[in-house]
Amino acid sequence: MKTEWFKMRISERRLNKLRLYATIKDTTMTHVIEDLIDSLKIPEIGNLSMPTAR
Repeated sequence: MKTEWFKMRISERRLNKLRLYATIKDTTMTHVIEDLIDSLKIPEIGNLSMPTAR
């Protein structure tokens, strides 16, 4: 699996909340975000293809 970097702006409050949650769950922030993304439901609409990165 190729790994990509992802950079985003986030408030300090949300970052601290993410850090605390990851610590409580004994996991990494990356894993928490990956699990959240994996849980997103994508509706089936015809034969639309996934957008590609530009």
